[in-house]
Amino acid sequence: MDTEDTSKLPTHIAIIMDGNGRWAQARGQERREGHRAGVEALRRIVKDSSDLGVHHLTVFSFSTENWGRPRNEVSFLMSLLERYIESDLADLHAEGVRVRVIGRRDGLSDKICRLIDRAESLTANNNRLFLQIAFNYGGREELADAAARLARRAANGTLDPESINGDVLSAELLTAGMPNPDLIIRTSGESRLSNFMLWQGAYSELYFTDVLWPDFTREHMQAAIAHYAERERRFGLISASGDAD
Repeated sequence: MDTEDTSKLPTHIAIIMDGNGRWAQARGQERREGHRAGVEALRRIVKDSSDLGVHHLTVFSFSTENWGRPRNEVSFLMSLLERYIESDLADLHAEGVRVRVIGRRDGLSDKICRLIDRAESLTANNNRLFLQIAFNYGGREELADAAARLARRAANGTLDPESINGDVLSAELLTAGMPNPDLIIRTSGESRLSNFMLWQGAYSELYFTDVLWPDFTREHMQAAIAHYAERERRFGLISASGDAD
């Protein structure tokens, strides 16, 4: 696809960054080296997304299920988020990137929470690229937490239960104010969402690639965008040709 033609460019791309461990193991390295390489890939893709005209980018970096990994790997992943914010925040701000970290704060250190708050506050008025990092995030947990908050409001009389609909629930999610992803990319050859943006991705185009995340490049991103541009998004309606889903 011609990158100058933005008529079919997805507004919001979400990426399940998968394959760091396998990338390292294939090279005889420890898994943490794959995670380090994955951060370098993230740096590249954030810049490339901005250059390509993508306005919203969400990346899945740590799931609620990842707590079940070995303790030393979990600790390393936590430290990677700290280092990424500390080392990259000034550059992200200078490039006009707005940062938001979505997910539960339970289990995160006070230092990480302070860094997240600082990143979100510093970049709050930027608008070249909206970078959303899903960290300690799970789609089912997000929906359950939102439902619980709505139930509490209904119970204390501040919300009419009959008024709850899709829009009300969407406004209660961690992604409130963000458009739903047009395109969800998953690297490493796996073909599932793995509890990622289950509500928001209901009508997203899905793109699965065998490329491991540390090897994912601008060219791979462009290939995914080109695939998206070929799709006709119907949202359950009839297409221009009269075909139904």
